[in-house]
Amino acid sequence: MAIRAILFDNDGTLVDTHDLILSSMRHTVNDVFGLNLPDSRLMAKVGIPLADQMMDFATDISQRDEMLRVYREHNHAHHDAAITAFPGVVEGLRTLSEAGFAMGVVTSKRAPLATRGLQITGAWPYLDCLVGPDECPKAKPDPDPILVGANLLGVPAGDCAYVGDSPFDIHAGNAAGCMTVAALWGMFSREELLAEEPDYSCNTFAEFVDLMMGL
Repeated sequence: MAIRAILFDNDGTLVDTHDLILSSMRHTVNDVFGLNLPDSRLMAKVGIPLADQMMDFATDISQRDEMLRVYREHNHAHHDAAITAFPGVVEGLRTLSEAGFAMGVVTSKRAPLATRGLQITGAWPYLDCLVGPDECPKAKPDPDPILVGANLLGVPAGDCAYVGDSPFDIHAGNAAGCMTVAALWGMFSREELLAEEPDYSCNTFAEFVDLMMGL
């Protein structure tokens, strides 16, 4: 593949939000709504839109909407102090940018908060676009958001790599026709990611940069 552009997932790929997401889930689902579910159940569908995740826990749309309100209130209150870029992300993005790759983010998180996190962590200056549910009505694992991102970068999806840490990311990237890279440093296990048959898998962001520079 002649890869000219790179699209990234956000949470669990560029920005480490695991503990923030888990604490927000525990607060909402267990503390406020009293379901007392294990962490594995709370985190099982991270990577798809939050409203869809909450439907696994709510009894109806009204309760789902209240869960969303509680989650977002807690998440936003703790967001800025709780997040960091994964090791090597900012330096790696700088290297890839200097090498001529166009880059962007395709995420299921709403664009304003995703943008804020990328700004706080220092990743934002190296990114040329961000596609969230605000910009595309469909969401991963549907390929449409990735196709929108490729279009914004002005590159066919087949000339893009898509990097993500969830099975939903790899499924969507494969369906879009991208080269897919499993981010093994994120929230999901190696087994879950490799089951989706990514083209490559990397243990660290630095390893991913080396992969791209060697293509």
